[in-house]
Amino acid sequence: MSEDITGQKDSLQPESAVEDEPTVSEVETPSSEEPTPEQHRFEQSADPAETPLADQAQDTVDETSADVSSEDTPPAEGITVEQTSAPVDEAVVDDTPAEDITVEQHPVEQTSAPVDEGRPRVTRGDLIEGTVLNISPTSIEVDLGENLLGLVPGRELERMTRQHLEELAEGQTLTVFVVNPRDHQGRVLLSINRAMEEMDWTRAEKFSQSQEIYEGRVAGYNKGGLIVRFGRLRGFVPQSQISDDRRIGIEGDTPEQRYGPMVNEPIIVKVMEVDRGRNRLILSERTASRERRERRKEALINELEVDQVIEGEVKTLEDFGAFVDIGGAEGLVHLTEIAWRHVTHPKDVLKVGQKVLVQVISVDRQRKRIGLSIKRQEADPWDEVATTYQVGDLVQATVTKLTKFGAFAQLIDAEDIEGLIHISELSDQRVSHPKEVVNEDDKLTLRVVKIDVKNRRLGLSLKRVQSAEYLDRDMRNYSSGADDS
Repeated sequence: MSEDITGQKDSLQPESAVEDEPTVSEVETPSSEEPTPEQHRFEQSADPAETPLADQAQDTVDETSADVSSEDTPPAEGITVEQTSAPVDEAVVDDTPAEDITVEQHPVEQTSAPVDEGRPRVTRGDLIEGTVLNISPTSIEVDLGENLLGLVPGRELERMTRQHLEELAEGQTLTVFVVNPRDHQGRVLLSINRAMEEMDWTRAEKFSQSQEIYEGRVAGYNKGGLIVRFGRLRGFVPQSQISDDRRIGIEGDTPEQRYGPMVNEPIIVKVMEVDRGRNRLILSERTASRERRERRKEALINELEVDQVIEGEVKTLEDFGAFVDIGGAEGLVHLTEIAWRHVTHPKDVLKVGQKVLVQVISVDRQRKRIGLSIKRQEADPWDEVATTYQVGDLVQATVTKLTKFGAFAQLIDAEDIEGLIHISELSDQRVSHPKEVVNEDDKLTLRVVKIDVKNRRLGLSLKRVQSAEYLDRDMRNYSSGADDS
């Protein structure tokens, strides 16, 4: 029968009617690990998009016939060809066109290399948590979960501080950085130092976004400013961002002279810029100090009361007065509130860093301003003026200042009291400017012509010293003085 079938195969031609088709039962062949040449040829042409359907059908019939003649050769894997069964001597002629022949194709299962499903997918640069399994002088083994083991190599341990190494213990949960998810030995290489740095960068970004104040210490310096440790990162405080209080104490020409004494001093900063790519972390002490001062000032203003006396420290000196720190907030001591006597500039009386006792004279909670006075903690010399001096008395004074409208003179017996010699009281002659008559530091005998205790004004006269108007008074005072002697 195999010979008859073979003969029938030879008589088949593409796209023609079949006169004597052999009886072939439905064949379903098992899969094979090694494809036969016939399978290989069929798989190469099995794409319906590239091979006409008629050719596919004809090739299938040829393949099947060949398989029947040789039972030892398995057909294409997963292919089932449906044929009409009939006795050989009663061949059935099928007039169905080749285009209508249906070939059932079953997809071939694709196989791949076995995958370790228990190993989680980790990539370079990941931050993951693990558990310390074993600690040795040359490495640390870390359980990353799901049967994945990571290794911290010995060179990594050399970079860690002794304190940090002593804090490590088996069973401890640890955050690590994936350096290499699979090295040449198939291990997951980890880094503890890189993990801490990455966490510090993340923390710095949070500080930058929230503008929260960071408290640290000055770790070093360079010619441009200060170095501040931010965890394991090195933050930079430019000279322009150093606080005013700290800049006041800067002296010297070299960085060592200017910044050396500041090393290890506490410092508060704000994170102004974070750039991981450039390894750049910019900090500002000036911004942080101002914000903290404002917070303290707001809290202090709500507690202050007028006439309250507080000890403070002189922070800055300006032409119009001095700023004094009274415990986290600065108040202004106006030039006229520094001393009872005339003060040309605060530096003539005060020094930066000087401790002074001040009295609160005003509190503006809305504008957050505090007014202070130094002179009000001293005896008011005008009380003595009111009880000691009278109009018409002769006094000794020193010229302290010349103006267009007159000259100021300080009483020798009461240095805190300064009177004005109006330009009209300098001479009986017309005077264009006081310098035509007197000079600064001249010591003169002057006549008291006006006392205004309420407004604290003392009027003096040079031209009335020899005036006949006060002759009788002068004689009485002279006689009284002679009797006392």
